[in-house]
Amino acid sequence: MDLNTITTVARPQTRAQLPAWAAGDAWLAGGTWLFSEPQAHLKRLIDLTDLKWPALTITDSHLSIAATCTVAQLDGFSCPPDWLAAPLIGQCCRAFLASFKIWKTATVGGNLCMSLPAGPMISLTAALDGVCTIWKAGGGEQRIPVIEFVTGNQRNRLTPGDLIRQIDIPIAALKRRTAFRQISLAPVGRSAALLIGSLDADSTLRLTVTASTVRPIRLSFRKAPDTNALGDAIAQQITDDLYHTDIHGKPLWRKHMTLRLAEEIRGELQGAMP
Repeated sequence: MDLNTITTVARPQTRAQLPAWAAGDAWLAGGTWLFSEPQAHLKRLIDLTDLKWPALTITDSHLSIAATCTVAQLDGFSCPPDWLAAPLIGQCCRAFLASFKIWKTATVGGNLCMSLPAGPMISLTAALDGVCTIWKAGGGEQRIPVIEFVTGNQRNRLTPGDLIRQIDIPIAALKRRTAFRQISLAPVGRSAALLIGSLDADSTLRLTVTASTVRPIRLSFRKAPDTNALGDAIAQQITDDLYHTDIHGKPLWRKHMTLRLAEEIRGELQGAMP
C-alpha cells in the first residue's frame, strides 16, 4: 500500500546520523506491517537499511540477532552441532502466518515491536533467554529480557523514538534440549497456542507459554513436576484474564490447549532426563 502522507525518507548510516524523533515518524526495517494498511498519521520514515547491521553474529557467550535480520536469514542460519535447541529456529519461523515472500523482508525486530501474542520471534527469543538491546531516544542503551519486553497484546516497553538494536541469546540456552508445540484453529492459521519447553543440564525444566496468552509467561521447575503439579502451576501463574481472545481462538479453548500442550512437553522432556 502506498503511504501518501510521507514527505521525507531519512537514510542514516550511523547512530549519530539518526534524526531527532518527532511526531509522525516511523522506523522502517522490513515494512511488512507498515505498508499493509493506511498510516495517515505518518510524515517521515527513518530507513534502517543503510545501518548495515550484521544479521547474525556468534560470540563466545551469545548469538546476536540484529533487529533488521530477516526471517529468511534466520531460518537459513547454519547452527553449530552442539546447539540442541537449533530446531526451534525453523519451527518458530514456520509458525508465521506468512508466505516465503514475506520471510525475505519481515524482520525479527519488527515481530518483537508488533508484540502480537502470536509473534513467533517473541516465542523463540523469550524461550531462549533472549535479551533486547534498545537504543533510547534520548541516548544510551537499555537491556531488557524478551520475557519482560512484551507487556500485553501489541504493548511493550518501548517509548517513542526507542529502537531495538539486537537480541542476544546465550550460547548456554542454545545448548539445552527443547520441545516445541503449536496449534491453530486452521491448518496454516495464526498460532492460538505456542509453547516451548527446555531442559537445563541440572534438569531444571522451563516452560514458556506464548500465543494463548497476551504476553509471554515463563514457568520454571527445579524438580520435575508430575501432571497435577504442572497443571496447578499453570493455574496459579496464568490467571484467566491473561488468556488472549480473538477470531483465532477463545480463552477457554486456549487455556485447554495450553494445559494439553504443556503436558505433552513435560512428558517429552522428562523422558529425555538421565
